[in-house]
Amino acid sequence: MTTLFIFLVFPGFLFTAFAGMMASWLERKITARLQWRVGPPWYQSFADTVKLLSKETLIPRGAVETVFLAAPLIGFSGVILSSSILGAVNLDPQRGFVGDLIVLLYLLMLPSLSLLIGGAASRNTLAALGVSREMKLMIAYELPFVLAVLTPVVRSGGIITLGGLVIFQQAHGGFLWSPSGALAFIVALLAVHAKLGWAPFDIAEAETEINSGPLIEYSGSLLAVFRLTRMMLLIVAPLFIITIFAGAGFRGWGMAWSVLQYLIVMVALILVKNTNPRVRIDQALRFFWRPVLVLAAAAMALACIGY
Repeated sequence: MTTLFIFLVFPGFLFTAFAGMMASWLERKITARLQWRVGPPWYQSFADTVKLLSKETLIPRGAVETVFLAAPLIGFSGVILSSSILGAVNLDPQRGFVGDLIVLLYLLMLPSLSLLIGGAASRNTLAALGVSREMKLMIAYELPFVLAVLTPVVRSGGIITLGGLVIFQQAHGGFLWSPSGALAFIVALLAVHAKLGWAPFDIAEAETEINSGPLIEYSGSLLAVFRLTRMMLLIVAPLFIITIFAGAGFRGWGMAWSVLQYLIVMVALILVKNTNPRVRIDQALRFFWRPVLVLAAAAMALACIGY
């Protein structure tokens, strides 16, 4: 496959966008069933995206127009690049490059950074409050997340390529089944939950408090891009931690095993979302800086001594 095909079609933009919309429908459907509702039809996410794309895009008075318009594309491009790299490596572990793991850590920060940039550029008071919350939340969960991701690197003896980690796990078993890997996986799962902006960490957008926070001034196609980015992140973020901690690749039985792991992770995230109320920003900071950070440090320490 050519690089352009990987980026635009499979496993890049088109495939991830379609899969992300289906994942969003799955989340809404399970949530509805837990609340004794029927839930939306399978095509609801597609209909919502098309409807937003057809609506007028309004730019608030006083906004920094160029930054306001460009912000959604920052997170969008980060997710597409992440899905392209992840998919290519899982299809063929030899396609990875040295340091692609570090590159993905940076790319997965872009959706949150785009919220910060866009919200700040809108110059709305409620958006500024949401930006402040999102910034603090990022500072809280990124350090434990990085420690969790680097735990398999230490455990494997310094392999810092995604393809190398997949090959190592195919030969020696998934890191998830070791004590350090299990602890690091829990930390990574909590950080991914915060990256997705789901309850109890939906603090920045908090629709019942600050009316979507950084997104309050966005409409039309720009809002569609933000929402599509979030739906695509439903595929990319869980797949990232699955690849690192239990990577079996997408060849042969590995594809079925990866899909099963993804569904288990998604159901776990959805259940947490629907059984926990929103926490305050100070509670989220204490949670990630105390028990979660300690758990990540313990995983790293265990990895250093070979466990």
